[in-house]
Amino acid sequence: MKTDTEGMLARLVLLLAVTQSVMLVMGQAVTGGGSWRLLLENAGISTMHTAVTRFNTVIFLDRTNIGESQISLPNGRCRNQPQEQKATRDCSAHSVMFDPSANTVRPLFIFTDTWCSSGQFFPNGTLVQTGGDNEGLRKVRTLNPCLASETCDWVESNSTSLQNGRWYSSNQLLPDGRMIVVGGRQIFTYEFIPRRAGEGTFELPFLRQTNDVQNDNYYPFVHLLPDGRLYIFANRDSILLDYGTNTVVRTYPRIPGEPRNYPSAGSSVMLPLEAGNNYTDVEILVCGGARFGAFHNSRAQFGASQTCGRMLVTGSSPQWAMEDMPTRRCMGDMILLPTADVLIINGAQNGSQGWGFASVPVLNPVAYVPGNAPGARFLTYRASTIPRMYHATAVLIPDGRVLVAGSNTHQFYTFTGAFPTELRVEAFSPPYTAAVYSSRRPRFISYPHQVRYGQTFAVVIGLATAPSNGTVVNLNLVSCPFTTHSFAQGQRLLKLGVTPPVATGVAQQYRITVTAPPRATVAPPSYYMLFANNNGLPSRAVWACAADASEKWQFIEACLGDSEPFQLM
Repeated sequence: MKTDTEGMLARLVLLLAVTQSVMLVMGQAVTGGGSWRLLLENAGISTMHTAVTRFNTVIFLDRTNIGESQISLPNGRCRNQPQEQKATRDCSAHSVMFDPSANTVRPLFIFTDTWCSSGQFFPNGTLVQTGGDNEGLRKVRTLNPCLASETCDWVESNSTSLQNGRWYSSNQLLPDGRMIVVGGRQIFTYEFIPRRAGEGTFELPFLRQTNDVQNDNYYPFVHLLPDGRLYIFANRDSILLDYGTNTVVRTYPRIPGEPRNYPSAGSSVMLPLEAGNNYTDVEILVCGGARFGAFHNSRAQFGASQTCGRMLVTGSSPQWAMEDMPTRRCMGDMILLPTADVLIINGAQNGSQGWGFASVPVLNPVAYVPGNAPGARFLTYRASTIPRMYHATAVLIPDGRVLVAGSNTHQFYTFTGAFPTELRVEAFSPPYTAAVYSSRRPRFISYPHQVRYGQTFAVVIGLATAPSNGTVVNLNLVSCPFTTHSFAQGQRLLKLGVTPPVATGVAQQYRITVTAPPRATVAPPSYYMLFANNNGLPSRAVWACAADASEKWQFIEACLGDSEPFQLM
């Protein structure tokens, strides 16, 4: 329990943080829009890895070598792991399933250390989790998600393991339904899950070249482009990789300013892909980071980066176009919203990633509106009262809110002093969720559960207010990434081709004809959230699986039919 002095100190630090946050956004485009709601006072763990499942549940995952968490495993179950640092016998959970509809958690069992690991969903919705630290370095774990009322849990593979031990790597789902695992701490290779017979690891010298004295290339930003190649960003540099031939086919200009990857903690998204240009124009956005040297000189508390770089990576002569955010920010999470805007949330204004290496939390989320003119792209939203710094996460959930959880700047769970370990779960509701817009927000009446590449399909939406002539209600597919350490692995949003809504003859119901993505390189086979977006007011999402019936991978067939869940055993 906190002493009076410790409590006063913690309140003073938070008050100072709020004051500085407000002062630093003065003079910027401050809307004060959006709202915050505390959903759960104690999730039992401080999550550092978060993913949303097709059952509308959210998986929280911490590391195991912290000693006991704040939630027990059920039925007297315990974990006996002699390689753990703090508790070789541990009867607490280090992963939980969160149900946003009830704001409850259920403990899950994880056996080996998942600290600073990576992950991605297979096409059938199975969450695959790779690597970690200590005994978890080479482990591959799967969770076949289920309803909140059911009892699914983590399974560690007995036959499949990583060929290189990977800590701080990045995963990306590929068009053939496999996933690629890139990099890690002093690991300059990539590999595939599942791997083909005789397949090993592949050297990627770019990772060695971007590894400086403070690393700055952990958790590389990996984005699958619509031509099937990978854009990979590390430190300040980036390449276009043909992973099938292990060939670097393009080297891009260096981004100005600070390092952007762990421990310098920027973030990145691939801006929404659009049917309007046949999904051929691809822009990458990289925001934030830490001053070089901040990691090795944490006492100095150097100011973080205030810049974003945006580049058309498919252009003939790509160059970074630089913009200033309203505030400095490292450790921010970048989330693609159903409106096709980018939310930048969480983080700190000084320092870098690391235990106690940052200060002055950024409490205001900001929206980046890609279609606005330079200088008018940022909107600052209402501040949270909870600092979310090192090991915090943020994810989009189907009702359009952004779920925020985690933040632990300490080696072990610590609940005293400045920036204590954070167990609370909250949600940020962007302005489009406000009740005043309810009559203009669409809702799905009918929709397909499977979407076949290149085919057209119909959806029927409900609109309380009739759309005017020429109104276009966009249909956007949004992936479910694996989010950790300020990067959402596998995140993408597609603006599908649509026709204007046509009245069905039933009051307040309208039919829209939609064209599915043309191929798996544009939308890797997977479950996606499908949103209807009426002039910036999105519906609640429904789930649709995008795939090609000609694909014969077991886990793609599971997406299209009723086959058994895929497992690596």
